[in-house]
Amino acid sequence: MAGRVRHPIDVSALEKYIAEQVPEIKVPLEVTQFGFGQSNPTYQLTSPSGDRYVLRKKPPGKLLSKAAHKVEREYRIIAALGPTSVPVPKAYCLCEDASIIGTPFYIMSFLDGRIIVDPSMPDSPPQEREALYKAATTTLAKLHSVDFRSVGLSSFGKPSGFYDRQLATWRQICDAQAGTVDVETGKPVGAIPHTDELLEFFNDERLRPVDRGTLIHGDYKIDNLVFHAVEPRVIGILDWEMSTVGHPLSDLANMMNPFYTSSMPRQPGQPDVGKPFRPGATSGLPTPEKIMAWYRDEAGWDPVPEMNWAVAFSVFRSSAICQGIAARVATRQASSEQARQYGDMIGPYGEFAWSLVEKVREKGSISAKL
Repeated sequence: MAGRVRHPIDVSALEKYIAEQVPEIKVPLEVTQFGFGQSNPTYQLTSPSGDRYVLRKKPPGKLLSKAAHKVEREYRIIAALGPTSVPVPKAYCLCEDASIIGTPFYIMSFLDGRIIVDPSMPDSPPQEREALYKAATTTLAKLHSVDFRSVGLSSFGKPSGFYDRQLATWRQICDAQAGTVDVETGKPVGAIPHTDELLEFFNDERLRPVDRGTLIHGDYKIDNLVFHAVEPRVIGILDWEMSTVGHPLSDLANMMNPFYTSSMPRQPGQPDVGKPFRPGATSGLPTPEKIMAWYRDEAGWDPVPEMNWAVAFSVFRSSAICQGIAARVATRQASSEQARQYGDMIGPYGEFAWSLVEKVREKGSISAKL
């Protein structure tokens, strides 16, 4: 939902730039900022004819991470995918000149459809839930089927070794987060349960998924999709900030995470986002097996034999993200009750990831059902 502008921009300078560089967008413009949170401030631009566009820019000030807020990267992949069957907004322009509105930005088309925030889709009728998930799954498979070299993205990422890089990165991040000290109590955040054992398992090449390299979204989930206003189909994928060339299982596991973590034990007061995904809890939600069959039929390869490894890694990654939230709580960079609740989930996610690994080891192989 668009609302007041919390990060004001120089609208006159923007209009001058657009008039010169993107004449198909007519000025003057009405500018409002979208109210929901993004790492990159996002604005709705409305032309005199009522046509709407979206502008995404880097946040003002000194950025804490050079790897984050890559609006240039978002623009690049959206522009490259435009001619393919993958639904993305139309890319109009990328402006890397920070003197125009303070930071680099890009402009894309506005997609007039539905963004479903809750992946259990409580406002959709049962018969539509399955159709929406099928559309999300086949759309993902289409993305993974794009030859990234043929669309000009040869340098977008390394075509092999994705999980090796992920493991090295998360090892470093987890070590740093674990040592973060609470400014009031003086106690460190602490390690994820079974960190060393988990990383030893993930580094075992005998159980690793076959190395693959495709375009991946990096945060593929239901609320990063725009569905048609009345039809169960995807008209656009949003928030490409974490996109790269990587292993397609990472995207599929991320989308399916709620189905698997629904059985994760929780203590009173801890978020129970998986409750609607327990068998029989929400009519119309597909099973993980059905999702993987849809993916197989569209992508042309079967994810089932390697899926549990990918899910276990995805759950471990979730524990690391919760550890990061706990570290921000410890340094008082995040203080909301919701942040504290998710910070407290380090243990449950870590224990659950380890339980998945133990089940895989008991079976001696990776199979579809845990």
